[in-house]
Amino acid sequence: MADIDTPDTRMLIADMGRRARAAATVLAAMPSPAKATALCAAAAAIRTAQGAILAANAEDMAAGKANGLSDAMLDRLLLDAKRIEDMAAGIEAVAGLEDPVGSAIDERTRPNGLVLKRVRVPIGVIGIIYESRPNVTADAGALCLMSGNAAILRGGSEAIRCNRAIHAALVQGLTQAGLPADAIQLVPITDRAAVGAMLTAEGLIDMVVPRGGKGLVARVQAEARVPVLAHLDGINHTYVDRAADPTMAVKLAVNAKMRRTGICGSTETLLIDRAFGDPKPILAALADAGCELRGDADVQALDMRVRPATDADWDTEYLDAILSVKLVDGVDAAMAHIAAHSSHHTDAILTEEADTAARFLNGVDSAIVMWNASTQFADGGEFGLGAEIGISTGRLHARGPVALEGLTTYKWLVLGTGQARP
Repeated sequence: MADIDTPDTRMLIADMGRRARAAATVLAAMPSPAKATALCAAAAAIRTAQGAILAANAEDMAAGKANGLSDAMLDRLLLDAKRIEDMAAGIEAVAGLEDPVGSAIDERTRPNGLVLKRVRVPIGVIGIIYESRPNVTADAGALCLMSGNAAILRGGSEAIRCNRAIHAALVQGLTQAGLPADAIQLVPITDRAAVGAMLTAEGLIDMVVPRGGKGLVARVQAEARVPVLAHLDGINHTYVDRAADPTMAVKLAVNAKMRRTGICGSTETLLIDRAFGDPKPILAALADAGCELRGDADVQALDMRVRPATDADWDTEYLDAILSVKLVDGVDAAMAHIAAHSSHHTDAILTEEADTAARFLNGVDSAIVMWNASTQFADGGEFGLGAEIGISTGRLHARGPVALEGLTTYKWLVLGTGQARP
């Protein structure tokens, strides 16, 4: 596709933005039960449209294979009956969450009698730019709507057919429940210029959320003229401390890498304390599970199946059955390695020593830091937040899994009884 920013493209995004703004005004004043009812209707419509969605996905999968998409990308793209049911159930789960809009963050009374309240309000119009995963169409649309925001969705060209089928079902459910169709819009073209038009739509789009690889996120951050909530790559670490339980270490190392290799919560680097009893069973279990291991000379000496690691391996999000492994001299060395190579997404420590765990939990600067748990739990649903719009690796506004609360801002309400400022 051409990547030329034309007046027609800018006009298309501007028109979508204006319609989204009008819908956002309606949503901001809509009571929680009405939004929940609409989402349940959308979930039902997705179940009814399963056949059409699967047919569209089959076309996307065939095109993806012909275009040489990686196995990891194809796994993200693939839909089946279970994934569609999970999508519908995820929408219903969002409908059942507590609505943050209108909730008070805090309240105080000033000496002059003024009552000050901070209450949560929707952000407004949110643009989501994403690749591969068609379930993002449903997840992001549902989260934006329940938090009172209108959504403009721009999915990747590799999923355009199933995204359209999912979006059509969403809109059918919303309109049946009396909500504006423009509450969730899908950019109808795959031209990359539409991304540029969204990123410069100041006054029309209030925040952009990119979900995809480094290239997409880098472009969004470089070109955006609207605020960005970045979901960066997941260069995640699991550190096996000298005091880790050996059985747990084997189980969690395999799960953290191999449960689903193509998700952002997958561990990409395994760090093992040199003082840990015997690393060989961990490496053997991973290799036996089909994982390609890459390590330095010390790690290669432990298992003949380990391939040499390069400097680039420590900074790579494989999203595949590949794992870099390194021996380190204790928790401080592990934290130093993480500080140098982590993407600040998710990092975990396995240890039976609470003091060591506390040092790691407090010292690692990532959005999610875990103790004796698989990094695969880095997911909004597993956190009890329902579907997530992404995992923010930044430090402002929202961090970690971003769900309803992360899609709101706040305003001050000042209640007086006639006070005039002296």
